[in-house]
Amino acid sequence: MNTLKKHGKRVFSADKFVFHLIGYVLLAGFAFVCLAPFYLVAVNSFMDEGTIIREGFSFYPRVFSLTGYSMLLKNPQTIINSYGITVLVTVLGTVLALLMVTMTGFVLSRTDFHFRNFMSFFFYFTTLFNGGLVPYYLLCTRTLHFTNKVYALILPMLFSVWNMIIAKNFFKSIPFALVESAKIDGANDLTIYFKLILPISMPLLATIGLFTALGYWNDWYNCMLFINNMHSELWTLQYYLQNMLNSAQALQRVAEHSGVAFKTVPLESMKLAMTVVATGPMLLAYPFVQKYFVKGLTIGAVKG
Repeated sequence: MNTLKKHGKRVFSADKFVFHLIGYVLLAGFAFVCLAPFYLVAVNSFMDEGTIIREGFSFYPRVFSLTGYSMLLKNPQTIINSYGITVLVTVLGTVLALLMVTMTGFVLSRTDFHFRNFMSFFFYFTTLFNGGLVPYYLLCTRTLHFTNKVYALILPMLFSVWNMIIAKNFFKSIPFALVESAKIDGANDLTIYFKLILPISMPLLATIGLFTALGYWNDWYNCMLFINNMHSELWTLQYYLQNMLNSAQALQRVAEHSGVAFKTVPLESMKLAMTVVATGPMLLAYPFVQKYFVKGLTIGAVKG
């Protein structure tokens, strides 16, 4: 017995107290292990470059310095513009990707769609083979005219077959009788999808939406492929930061060969500052979808 009754009151026993104490200690230790890297990055981004090189990372800034941030924010208008492009691409891309993935998954999960098995195989087949980078680049630039267009940062990542399969399996768990009853009441397919299916699919939407948003937020590859240096106003945050890092590394090599003091190129503190600037917004957004995300991770795990 974990609890005892005394004079009509429930009293916690010692073994339950010890069990809870051990659980809290273990969870606190696990939380510390998870949060320590983020804490180290944030704290050491405010530390002097020379101190980082000589003494390594620390849990508190021995020599406080804003050199990394000052170099990162030398051109604030450019980084603000990159933030705006990244936010725009992330929001539009995530919303459109969720619509594409869930619509496709819903159709392929319907038993009244006679070609669902053939279409499912068609989608799965595309995950096994692809044409390669050169045909992909030529298709996007010469046929679809992606060069220096903002939609070039959205369309290539718009549809994920794996996310569609997850959505399809989730929709299979919804009784088809709900769809049939809605049809009897006169609802069409779009009404069923938007007013019946999506409201009960929040765990799925939050899980796929978070992964999709992370993909868009961290993407720099498509910007490198389709946006040239003459259109830097379309650079995403990640590509802009990568360019700055490459420039800093080039300055470091020049400094080493020319005898210029190394502290003029704060490469390590700049890397840490970049990490804080790039990951901060996504860390702040996670708590808002956490409760749905935890449910979404168990999609299909338990049949009830």
